[in-house]
Amino acid sequence: MHVTSEQRLDDGVLERDFTLGEIPGILWTPVSASASAPVPLILLGLPPLGLRRMYPRLVARARRAAADGFASATIELPGSGDRPHWPALDQARADLRRAMQAGEPVSDEITDALVLPLVDRAVPEWQTALDALLSLPEIGGPVGYSGGVISIGVRLAVVEPRIVAAGLFAGSFVPRATFEEARRVTIPLHVLLQWDDEGNDRQAALDLFEAFGSEEKTLHANMGGHTGVPEFAGEDAARFFARHLK
Repeated sequence: MHVTSEQRLDDGVLERDFTLGEIPGILWTPVSASASAPVPLILLGLPPLGLRRMYPRLVARARRAAADGFASATIELPGSGDRPHWPALDQARADLRRAMQAGEPVSDEITDALVLPLVDRAVPEWQTALDALLSLPEIGGPVGYSGGVISIGVRLAVVEPRIVAAGLFAGSFVPRATFEEARRVTIPLHVLLQWDDEGNDRQAALDLFEAFGSEEKTLHANMGGHTGVPEFAGEDAARFFARHLK
């Protein structure tokens, strides 16, 4: 983990840009974090739109996490932002756009090509990042995962025992294989669903929620489209992580 720059935000949060090989990322830590008082960590998932494009939303989430006493971090997804183009992923995205513009249903083949290779590559990268982040003396765990591509969150919840709670956003396409993985998820879950999400299959999101094997799972459904998440939804998610990470 190589820190490339750092700055103090106006609320005292320390923001550090870093790289792990070719993978860029950002780490935010609250003023309270120190080697003598290490803090829990929230991994901030993001959609494949690019780290810099998503920065305003990410830093807002990071500031809230810091106010609650948590560090937070994110990494760029494969094929996104400044990372090398991924031709197969670019083709899957083009196929998705064509289907949606034509008003056609998104086939399982398109969904699988779009999501499954991304999950297979991104999850080990998240685990590598987690190794590096937890080696820092001011970060001690436990660890939560928040947002991003829901299939990545599901896979991480299954394979990564250091993650003890997850807040997931039901706003992306879900391969059938993810439903099988969901049955193996046992950690507490907070799932956000926008009821009128124009790019999301509502019934599939409800079916995925039902499939989760967790004894504690909560679905928060709000009216509105994909980008219409109400501000109070963030407060609900923050309380969820406060319960499980402190």
